[in-house]
Amino acid sequence: MSAEVETALLRQFTPLNGLKRDNLVALSRKVQLRELSPGQVLFKEGDTEKRTIYVVSGTLELVDQGKVAGTIVGGTDPAKNPVSPVFPRELTAKARDRVQFVSIDSDLLDVMLTWDQTGTYEVSELQGEGDEAEEDWMTMLLQTKAFHKIPPANIQAIFMRMQQINYKSGDIVLKQGAEGDYFYVLIRGRALVTRETPLSKDGIKLAELHVGDTFGEEALISEAKRNATVTMTTDGAVMRLGKEDFKKLLNEPMLDWVDRSEADKIIANGGQWLDVRLPSEFENAHIDGAVNIPLYFIRLKMNMLDKDKSYVVCCDTGRRSSAGAYILNERGYNAYVLRGGVSTQS
Repeated sequence: MSAEVETALLRQFTPLNGLKRDNLVALSRKVQLRELSPGQVLFKEGDTEKRTIYVVSGTLELVDQGKVAGTIVGGTDPAKNPVSPVFPRELTAKARDRVQFVSIDSDLLDVMLTWDQTGTYEVSELQGEGDEAEEDWMTMLLQTKAFHKIPPANIQAIFMRMQQINYKSGDIVLKQGAEGDYFYVLIRGRALVTRETPLSKDGIKLAELHVGDTFGEEALISEAKRNATVTMTTDGAVMRLGKEDFKKLLNEPMLDWVDRSEADKIIANGGQWLDVRLPSEFENAHIDGAVNIPLYFIRLKMNMLDKDKSYVVCCDTGRRSSAGAYILNERGYNAYVLRGGVSTQS
């Protein structure tokens, strides 16, 4: 399926229809149209794999303790929303007939939604020149576990502060034994990681680096010397982030995270749930008593909030809500972030 057709298909679903065009195109590269045979199980009750699933065609049965509790038919209004979006899954999903569906990594989708609503730049503006694989370095980076652990407000600052450096084949990007100064992301070309030993002055090959791979963080975290040399094996380029920015933005959590029980205590003491997802997501499912201010409106509507009240900011996973809480805290509000988001059972 071509990117244009795929993008048109994705725009039928919520909240994908809220993404900017270029960001939706970037997401579409990570999406496949898949198929189930009649009777085939898509997921089982209790499954924890975080995939956001949409039914494109056919009928998907939702089964609770052996009994059909509901169906989702492709092309209908219910099919515009994700299938059973709570993790672990509360139901089993099984195909009644031939079912076509779209499956998206939930973490990637949430990061893309966050970036779309908070970023000064669109994804396409941050991508390098070259073929599709080379242009997709940022999407690859956003999928790394390290980026899943940091507040999305930091993600925006990281990309704004990164500096692009071009290299020729054979150039040394960093040298074993040198002081750690930058964190790197390879955005074009390939590189080789080698480590010199007493028995091998030419260096032992440790790894090959490809577009989207990161390196250099060990020395920054441990305050140690570089433990290997990275040499370009082709012409290429990296994005680099300075040591202090790395430590501040990637290595130091800056928000107050709370679990559901802690959040309930804050609410019981006069706090307020603040849901920063899109209105369509909020209407589909939300915590009782929550107020909905979409993330992209929060700067405009924060004057509606009470600075004497504590807010527990929530979304699907915590990424968008951490961005919202960051904005509120920066402006003098008392905001917490719900750990795991509303899609995680309490």
